[in-house]
Amino acid sequence: MAHAVHDGSLKNSTMGFKHSDERQRVLGNATTNSNGKFWSKFEAKSWIAFLFVGTCLVYCVRVTLPICIATMAEQFGWDKTQSGIVLGSFFWGYCLTQIIGGHISDRLGGDKILLLSATSWGSVITLTPLIVHWSSTPILFLTLSRFLMGLFQGVFFPSLSSLFSNRVRESERAFTSSAVCTGSQVGTLIIGAFGSVLLDWFGWESVFYFSGIPSILWAYCMWKYFLKGEDQIISLESLGNSLVNSKDDKVAWRKLFKSAPVWPGWIFNVVPWAVAVPFSLFGGILTDHLVKLGFDTAKVRKLMQVIAMGLSSIFTALLSYSGSYYQSLLCISASLGLQTFSHSGVSVNVQDLAPSCAGALFGVMNTGGALFGVALVYFAGYLIETSGSWPSVFSLISIVNTFGLSIFIIFGQATRVDI
Repeated sequence: MAHAVHDGSLKNSTMGFKHSDERQRVLGNATTNSNGKFWSKFEAKSWIAFLFVGTCLVYCVRVTLPICIATMAEQFGWDKTQSGIVLGSFFWGYCLTQIIGGHISDRLGGDKILLLSATSWGSVITLTPLIVHWSSTPILFLTLSRFLMGLFQGVFFPSLSSLFSNRVRESERAFTSSAVCTGSQVGTLIIGAFGSVLLDWFGWESVFYFSGIPSILWAYCMWKYFLKGEDQIISLESLGNSLVNSKDDKVAWRKLFKSAPVWPGWIFNVVPWAVAVPFSLFGGILTDHLVKLGFDTAKVRKLMQVIAMGLSSIFTALLSYSGSYYQSLLCISASLGLQTFSHSGVSVNVQDLAPSCAGALFGVMNTGGALFGVALVYFAGYLIETSGSWPSVFSLISIVNTFGLSIFIIFGQATRVDI
């Protein structure tokens, strides 16, 4: 897919990294857009921090079941095929709401759709343990729950894109997008660090409550403090009560962390995502700085994508040749960290391309990515099964990244197309 970039009301006549004092002046003085006012600095900081937490919760919720699936499969007697069906059902739901979610966000406002989304997924994951235990066919209801989770979370990022395109200045969009999307790494880090502990000490149900109840509270805070109770859209005051039974047993942390097998797995689940956080923030800061200096927006977006898909693929390929645990950890950390530069590249690009329908356009892009991802997951499994090793999968990742990057570099433009 070709992606172009919007550069405000100006068209930069240069094709390379050249300065434009007039462009910088107009961007700096812009205070409104076609749909209302941009956020003030205080509003922007508040929204960025709040949406960052929301993105953390999106990934805490998303990764909850993958952490618990082995324990649940053992408890309910599921084989690997059944477990795979349950996990894969998320992506089918995720694909269905990308475009429509973005379209509705563009019409009604991304903030309202975010509220609806968070309320829905928070309720579903919090109620999942109760439904699974009460059901005579737990795998059926867990599959349905996972499908609904994908359905509700599918609108989240298109809604963010729509919201940013209407409320954030072009020269600040990369940092805003990167800072908020950094929550995906932090959320994965949090659930990876605490989810396993909760699973071992309190059972798989506690992991669902750990990610679900804060999601409901986040949605309530959004309605109460950010939307100011607008239209009294949703009331969440009675939800989530009495879902978690408190336990007074203290965790033997010293004994836990003295256990040698705990450290390698824990480190591999935490370190790469911890590294990704500063990488993502740096990419956003660097991008906005270059745009404010007057460098061609399209060139800057492409540079970020080269880092995200080109350089990261090098470290992915090097995993095939790593000869130790530490070398593998270094390669995967570098790869994941560099991939976050995409937050300042193609992810924010759709907002520049078509601010009036950025949510819908992001939905189209993400739907294609999700569908392609589903197919590649199955193909990767086939490669591992037939070859018995991972290098073929790493090579596949590098090939796909190179192809996608080439398309973006060749066809990416700096022209707004929705006017």
